[in-house]
Amino acid sequence: MYANLRNEKNNSYMTVKVGFSWTEMFFGFWTPVFRSDFKWAAVLVLAEILFGSFTWGGGAFLVTVIFAFFYNRLYVRDMIAQGYQPADDASLNILRSYRYI
Repeated sequence: MYANLRNEKNNSYMTVKVGFSWTEMFFGFWTPVFRSDFKWAAVLVLAEILFGSFTWGGGAFLVTVIFAFFYNRLYVRDMIAQGYQPADDASLNILRSYRYI
């Protein structure tokens, strides 16, 4: 499911994915890099290195699977903190139903 966000300060629109992040599960830290979300990319790289080094890489995969459940929520909340708001009533209802806001 997708929601539309709008930033009134710079008049920009963004469509964000809501729910489980399949791209995060398959691509790991590259998902936040492509979304220019470097804070969470750094967190993921550090977590994958930390947990992957002790488990011969299995921990890094586990980090990406667990993080896939939470990443879209974190990303949308960061966008809202930067001034984005739901662009329409349907997007507002979607974000409320998933408890993003």
